[in-house]
Amino acid sequence: MAMPLRQTLRVSTYLMQQKLKRRDKFPLIVELEPLFACNLKCEGCGKIQHPAGVLKQRMPVAQAVGAVLECGAPMVSIAGGEPLMHPQIDEIVRQLVARRKYVFLCTNALLLRKKLDLFTPSPYFTFAVHIDGLQERHDESVAKEGTFAEAVEAIKEAKRRGFRVTTNSTFFNTDTPQTVVEVLDFLNDELKVDEMMISPAYAYEKAPDQEHFLGVEQTRELFRQAFSGGNRRRWRLNHSPLFLDFLEGKVDFECTAWGIPNYSLFGWQRPCYLMADGYVPTYRELIEKTDWDKYGRGRDPRCDNCMAHCGYEPTAVLATMGSLKESIRAARETLAAPKAV
Repeated sequence: MAMPLRQTLRVSTYLMQQKLKRRDKFPLIVELEPLFACNLKCEGCGKIQHPAGVLKQRMPVAQAVGAVLECGAPMVSIAGGEPLMHPQIDEIVRQLVARRKYVFLCTNALLLRKKLDLFTPSPYFTFAVHIDGLQERHDESVAKEGTFAEAVEAIKEAKRRGFRVTTNSTFFNTDTPQTVVEVLDFLNDELKVDEMMISPAYAYEKAPDQEHFLGVEQTRELFRQAFSGGNRRRWRLNHSPLFLDFLEGKVDFECTAWGIPNYSLFGWQRPCYLMADGYVPTYRELIEKTDWDKYGRGRDPRCDNCMAHCGYEPTAVLATMGSLKESIRAARETLAAPKAV
């Protein structure tokens, strides 16, 4: 992954430890959802379709931290819903950072400027802001005008205060190579975020909009054209080289759903945060009692058009670690990657 050197070394050491312990399934990142409530109604997300009683629930701090410690992942992505709506989100972050977990707080940034005083800059902490396009396109995708402008101002203020800020952009079949290039150029060159994550949209079962999700071939063609002209080397993308190869169709992988497990108000979700085939109370039960072999393209029709990073980035990382050639390539690209000013 194109991540800071300290984090790269920590994750590499962790992966080596798992290999030495001969563990065949282990978490790379845990997806923590301490609430489902949100202040937006994005067309491509089904999280707020839960009943009102569920949307009012907030996960206790001890439960959230305990789940991360239970699975042992070195990195945590706090999502939702909108995490900044959780009244104790700062305490969850503080306790995880104190345990030297690398924490990414995913947010639409509408509350970010109001909440910044609750947090302290740290090499272990990053705000990951959701940006799906430039102003008109982003505001349309989240169904609220002014969201893009507020997110941009919040990113600027967070960076001014010394926080590390990355972005996460989801692309749909209404996107073109040009719209992908435009938003990533803006984030990379003008807003100068630290790193950017990209992903083709996955068809959430409960999402209001079921018409605009990308298929596999559409995804490959979209990113093949967007990455042309040296953009991959120029953009600060928070992905392994092999995952970017995968998006372009240069390589193909099987899904490693267990690499980024999801823990929410309902427990550990089977098999990943994009699909809900039941929940179990413990991480051990998730790993040992889930039939992982029945998921993936060609085995479950729900997986046929999925190329999301939650399933395939772990595969790419493991393939990188298992190849001296790819490990050297990833290290070179990390060292050569342009830095945000």
